[in-house]
Amino acid sequence: MLSCSSALFQRIAFKFMAPKLKPQRLHQIAETGTEQLVKKARTMSTESSMKDAFSTYADYLNNFNEKRERVVKASRDITMNSKKVIFQVHRLSKDNKEEVLEKAGKDLEAVRDQHFSRLMKELQGTDFWKLRRAYSPGVQEYIEAATFYKFCVSGTLCTLDEINATLLPLSDPSLEPLQINVLDYLLGLADLTGELMRMAIGRISDGEIEFAQRICQFVRQIHRELLLVVPKMDDSYDMKSKMEVMLQSVIKIENACFSVHVRGSEYIPLLGDDAPTSYLLGAADVE
Repeated sequence: MLSCSSALFQRIAFKFMAPKLKPQRLHQIAETGTEQLVKKARTMSTESSMKDAFSTYADYLNNFNEKRERVVKASRDITMNSKKVIFQVHRLSKDNKEEVLEKAGKDLEAVRDQHFSRLMKELQGTDFWKLRRAYSPGVQEYIEAATFYKFCVSGTLCTLDEINATLLPLSDPSLEPLQINVLDYLLGLADLTGELMRMAIGRISDGEIEFAQRICQFVRQIHRELLLVVPKMDDSYDMKSKMEVMLQSVIKIENACFSVHVRGSEYIPLLGDDAPTSYLLGAADVE
């Protein structure tokens, strides 16, 4: 009797309790579905924002790479045409000085107006320092040509301020003017000594001993001044390697001038000042 009543009580309790569980379960299911929808919407929003961000990055990198290619092309054109100016100046002799320097001056002006202006147009108003490795070789070659030409015209060094002054008209007045930095100027100046060494040897072979001596003194002074600057420069690996080459150029010029001095001193007393055997005879002493 007790077992039957117990079973009946359990069935009655189950009937009363079961309907109370169904709304709770439906509520749980509804909450779970809502959370899934919110999570899905959040995921879709996150994926969309990431795609937009990476699309922006891709556009920036593509534009940057295209600009870099244009800068490299402009730098190569500057390098090629600056070398033409240097080759033109090397044709200099005592018989054609005015003609050669006039042609070299026009060529240098063409490099500045046609090719350097294109480079400045690409770099001005941007983070140009990010592209320094792309345009630095052309700038150095231009500095080498400009300083080489200036020395042959006046026997003086073309300063950084003078070079930047010639580039100032090429800049957009509405933007900050783009100027050549000190490092590129010094690197180009270091290359200048190699061209001066070649010119000194050539002038000695043509009998222009005094001109070769002036070149020797000029290159010595550049090397001496840079010896004081280079040890204090940061990240100056390129400059240090060029200083070694510069020292070799100084030694070659000094040896050539010394040989002229020694040979002239040995043979002038024996042959006389009017002996037409060699252009080296009668050369002034090198101080």
